[in-house]
Amino acid sequence: MLSSRFLTRPLLLLGLLLGLTALPGCSTLRAPAPADAAEKLMVVKTARQLLGIPFRYGGSTPKSGFDCSGLVYYSYRQAGLSIPRTSKQQYHQARPVSRRHLRPGDLIFFRHNYGGFVSHVGIYLGKGEFIHAPSSGKKVTIGHLNSPYWERHFYSAGRID
Repeated sequence: MLSSRFLTRPLLLLGLLLGLTALPGCSTLRAPAPADAAEKLMVVKTARQLLGIPFRYGGSTPKSGFDCSGLVYYSYRQAGLSIPRTSKQQYHQARPVSRRHLRPGDLIFFRHNYGGFVSHVGIYLGKGEFIHAPSSGKKVTIGHLNSPYWERHFYSAGRID
C-alpha cells in the first residue's frame, strides 16, 4: 500500500493546475499572433513609403532607385527580415501560397515569357493589389492582380517565414 505522503503531492499539483484554469481569463487564453505578423506589416508600410521612387536596374535603395527584387529586398531588410537579393532566389526561399490564402507582405512572382522562369516580383498588399518596381522609365507603383497583363503573367505566390 502506498504511503499518503506519495499521494498528497500529485493531488496538490493537480488541484493547483485545476484552480489556475478556473481563474478569470485563464481558460480563454488565445494563441499569440504569428511572430512575423508585425514584421510583414512593416514590410508593407516600408514599401508604400517608396511609391514614386524611380526604377533602376540593380537598384536596392531609395537613393539609387529600385528594380523589382531590390524593392522587396529593401522592404524586408527594413523590417528586420533576411531575404535574398534576386527574384529567382526570393522565389526559391518563399514557401508556396495559393492566391486565395495571400496575406499582406507575401510575395507575388511573375514571368514575362511563357516557359521562362521568374522574371518579376512584387509585395502583396491585400485586396488583389501589390506594390512593385515595374520597369525602366517607370516608378514604384501599385498593380492589380486581376488586370489582364498581370493575370496573364502571374506565376506563383510565396511567403517568407
